[in-house]
Amino acid sequence: MTEIAKMPFYGTFIHTVLVEGEPHVVIRPTILGIGLDYSTQLQKLKTRSWGRVGQNPTRDSAGRVQEMATVDLDTWSMLLANIDENKVKESVKDLVIKYQAESARALRKYWTEGGAINPRATVEQLDDLDRTIRRAKDQAAVLGNLKGVVDSAWLDAKGRHVAAIALGMEPDIDPATRPLTVGEFLENRGIQGASLRSMSTKFGKKLKNLYRDKYGTEPGTVDRFIDGALRSVAAYTEAHRDLFNQAWVAMLDTR
Repeated sequence: MTEIAKMPFYGTFIHTVLVEGEPHVVIRPTILGIGLDYSTQLQKLKTRSWGRVGQNPTRDSAGRVQEMATVDLDTWSMLLANIDENKVKESVKDLVIKYQAESARALRKYWTEGGAINPRATVEQLDDLDRTIRRAKDQAAVLGNLKGVVDSAWLDAKGRHVAAIALGMEPDIDPATRPLTVGEFLENRGIQGASLRSMSTKFGKKLKNLYRDKYGTEPGTVDRFIDGALRSVAAYTEAHRDLFNQAWVAMLDTR
C-alpha cells in the first residue's frame, strides 16, 4: 500500500505513488488538473500499444484505501507527448509545448546518434547511469559462469532482463518465465531486515492459499538459496503478480 504524493506542476500537481518500488502517476486527478477529460484520455491509453494502465490499491490523504488507475513513467511521457496543446489549461500550455519539442529532439538523437542525455542531468544522475552500466557488465559475467549450473529458462530470462535494464529499455520477458519471489515483492514494498523475515512466512501462506483457490492445485517448487542453505520454495512468476497484490491487501487489512 502506498500513499499519494503531490508534485507541483506549473500551477497544478502530478499525483504519484510507488508501485513495486517504481514511481507511477495516478492519472485521474493529474489529468483533471491539467484540464483534460479523464475518460477520453483513459480510453486513448487503452487503445495505444504503449499504454500500460494498472489498478493499484492506494491510500488517499483522508486515509481511505481504493483502487486507482496508474501508469508508469514511460506511459505518462508518451501521453504528454501526444496531448493537443490547444486543449490544456493556459497555465500549462507553454510547458506542454516545450516538453513535446524537447522529447522530439531526444527521440531523434536516440535513433540517429545512439542515445540522448538530458542537458539538465545532475552529476548524481550521470554517476547513477555509469554505475548501472558497470553493474550490468558484472551481472552478465556472473550469468555467463552459471551456464549448466542453473535452470536454462531462468538464466535466459534473467540475461534478457539485465541487458534491457543496461540499455534503458523495458525488459522483453514472457511473464510465464520471469520468476517472482515473496522476498523480492516485499522488499519492493519497503519491507526490510527482521520485518521481512517475520512477514515472509505469513505472506507466503496467504499467497499459497490464493493460488490454490484460483488454480485448484499446489504451486510448483524450485530450489533457492535462503540464509545460506538450499531450500525448496513455492515457484511463482510475474503471471501471478495479481495474487501477490491480493495477498498484500489482505495482510494490510489484518494488521
